[in-house]
Amino acid sequence: MKVAFIQTSPHFGSIEKNVDWVLKRIESAKMRGAELLVLPELFSTGYQFKSKKECFGLAEKVPDGYTTGRLVEAAGREKLFIVFGIAEKDGRKAYNSSVLAGPGGFIGLYRKAHLFCDEKMFFSPGNIPFTVYNIGKAKVGMMVCFDWLFPEAARSLSLKGADIICHPSNLVLPYCPEAMVTRCLENRVFAITANRVGVENRIRGNPLRFIGTSQIISPEGEVLCRASRGRVQVGVVSINPNEARDKNITSLNHIFRDRREELYY
Repeated sequence: MKVAFIQTSPHFGSIEKNVDWVLKRIESAKMRGAELLVLPELFSTGYQFKSKKECFGLAEKVPDGYTTGRLVEAAGREKLFIVFGIAEKDGRKAYNSSVLAGPGGFIGLYRKAHLFCDEKMFFSPGNIPFTVYNIGKAKVGMMVCFDWLFPEAARSLSLKGADIICHPSNLVLPYCPEAMVTRCLENRVFAITANRVGVENRIRGNPLRFIGTSQIISPEGEVLCRASRGRVQVGVVSINPNEARDKNITSLNHIFRDRREELYY
C-alpha cells in the first residue's frame, strides 16, 4: 500500500487558494501511486487566529462545507483516501477537527482532544472518542497535532485495531517528530504526520515558526520518509500494513497482552 503526506505553506484566511493548491498536489501524489494521503492541521485556513470571532468566521460545517466538499470530490475522482485538518463549525462552537474522506465520500470526523496553548481561546475541546476506520487495505485512526504528547491517544487507537495513525499537524515544538517515533514503537503502528512550513506573525510579539519535517514512521520506529524543515513537499512511500498487526516483541512478549493495567492507577 502506498501512503503519503503533503507538507504545505498556507496563506492565512485564503481558503479557496489553499484548497486549490492542495488539489494540484493530490493529483501529483496519486500519479505516484498514493492510496492514503494526509494533509496538515487547519490546512485551508492557516493557524494563528486573532480572535474567537475570526476563527468562527473561517470555520466550516462538516461534511456540508466548501473545503470538505472539494476534498470529498477529489477523493472520489482520484480514488484514494484523504485525511485533512479543518476548522469545523458546529452550532455556536468551533472545533479543531480532522476529516477522513474516501472514494465513496465522507467517512468520519475527529475533533482534537488536547488543545495547544491559544487554541483554548478559539476552539472547544473535542468530544468524539478515538475511532478506527477500515479502508480496505488497512485500518486507520486520526489524531491532531498536540495529541502526540498524550500516549493515551495513540494507545487508544492502537488498542482499537489501527494499523496507521493519521496525524494532521501544525508543529512548532522541535521534539514532536522524535516523540512520534516512540508512539509507533510502543504501539507497533505506522504513523503519517503531515505538518506545514513557514511563519505566521499575525500577533505582535508572538511569531509562530512551523518546523516542517512531515514524516512516515514504521512500527519499528524507522523513519521511512521525512520532509525538510522549510520547503513544501509531497512524500510517498510503500508500506505493508500487516507489519502493524504483529504485536510481539519476542516470542514471549506481546505489547498488549503483557500490559499490567491493575498496576497503572
